[in-house]
Amino acid sequence: MPLRSSRWWPVDKPLEIAGKTYRSRLIVGSGKYKSFSLMRAALEASQAAMVTVAIRRINMDRSAGESLLDYVPPGMAVLPNTAGCYSAEEAIRTAHLAREAIETPLIKLEVIGDPKTLLPDVEQLLVATRALVKEGFVVLPYSNDDPITAKKLQEAGAAAVMPLAAPIGSGQGILNALNIRFIQEIAKVPVIVDAGVGTASDAAFAMELGVDGILMNTAIAEAQNPVSMAEAMRLAVQAGRLAFLAGRMAKKQYAAPSSPIEGVVR
Repeated sequence: MPLRSSRWWPVDKPLEIAGKTYRSRLIVGSGKYKSFSLMRAALEASQAAMVTVAIRRINMDRSAGESLLDYVPPGMAVLPNTAGCYSAEEAIRTAHLAREAIETPLIKLEVIGDPKTLLPDVEQLLVATRALVKEGFVVLPYSNDDPITAKKLQEAGAAAVMPLAAPIGSGQGILNALNIRFIQEIAKVPVIVDAGVGTASDAAFAMELGVDGILMNTAIAEAQNPVSMAEAMRLAVQAGRLAFLAGRMAKKQYAAPSSPIEGVVR
């Protein structure tokens, strides 16, 4: 979102992770698209800061045929992830592969604890976070929406905390806004809502809570028109952020006239 400094516009600052600033507060995924060309068109429409890619599911040998990485728009940062890992050891190994292949210290850390719900294994997530931070990785861990977990991940050196909005791919939107607020209160690193967003109104609501960013994949990739939905999500993230900065009106129990009658001559 363009930064504005005029009298009537709130001053914002860009998303910053581990000392690096990004042009957008939206991060998108690369899975579930019907084709690489469709994925690229959606990524371009989203104007996202980063695209996350599952290292274990992409062709890293360019000589063996086309790769997903060939379709990432120029200038869009690649955020490798450890999707599909069920132990700290497995996730750490995958992170090393990602750093070697893509030449980035960034890693979206996922350690899944259950194949049905795809909820994270918090214990293993913490083990992997501590180990990877010590090895110089910029760790962005996907976690549940528990403030205690967020605090522990922050203390472990995570560059951001990424609580889920709802289970991965469920499209249910923000299920527990109160916990997201609790996480924001204790966080000294960016809070990026990850997983569960279904449509643009979910993205706007998440941003209106004051989170620093949002990550989504299925909501765009499985939309009837992914490119249009990517554009909608871009605008929703911008609108939600601006609404947060503007400050919403106070909720009231009773109606209040839009045109006050005080001082009106009868």
